[in-house]
Parts: sequence; structure tokens; C-alpha cells
Amino acid sequence: MKISFFKNKRIKTFLDFFSRVSISAIFISAIPSKINDFEGTVEYISTKGIPEPISSILLVGAIICLILGSGFFIFGEKQKIGSVFLLLFLIPTTIIFHVFPFHQRAVFINLGLIGGLIISAIREAE
Repeated sequence: MKISFFKNKRIKTFLDFFSRVSISAIFISAIPSKINDFEGTVEYISTKGIPEPISSILLVGAIICLILGSGFFIFGEKQKIGSVFLLLFLIPTTIIFHVFPFHQRAVFINLGLIGGLIISAIREAE
């Protein structure tokens, strides 16, 4: 038996879109600073023990994941792919920057985002 709180299809569609935009907002807001201060961000990544040439490659990959992930997640019919791109960015970022040393608030915020992205990645299309 399927119980639906929102029976109106237009309301469900709007809330689904609004939810995806809301989740993506944090990722979208991170893109400009990574592009505009590329060298500074590479230096910051390097302070975490990752060699600078690899830091540059990882940052390019992060920017690609953020752009493609947000785009697919919000607008595409391939929302699951968008979720995966964002997870590919978020999980390593959380581990590298927030686990050692442990930043409780950042870790729990990211765990909430990770949970929402996993729900989106595994949910069945209606």
C-alpha cells in the first residue's frame, strides 16, 4: 500500500525540484571560490598532505563533480547521476578536511547532505 501525503502532482513536482535546488545550493556556492582562487585552494589542499600536482588534479575533478553533479541533480532526468557526482565530491572532501582533525559540525552537516544524496540516488522514479 502506497501512502502519499501530497496527492497533487504539481505540488509534488514543485517540492521535488525545490528540494533538489536547496540541497544543491551549498555545492553551487562552492564553485566560484574554487575557480577564482584556484591556486589558493590548491595550496590549502596541499596543507592536508596531498602533493601539489595531485592537489591540482583533485581540484579540477572537484569542480567538474560540483558543476556536473549540481546540473544533473537539479535539471536533468539523470538525477541519480547528479547524486553520484556530488557524493564523489562530498565523501572524500569530508574525510580529508573534516575528520582529521575532527570538525563535529562540518562532519554532521556533510553526513546530512550525504544521506539526502543517497536517498535521491536509490529512490525509485515515479
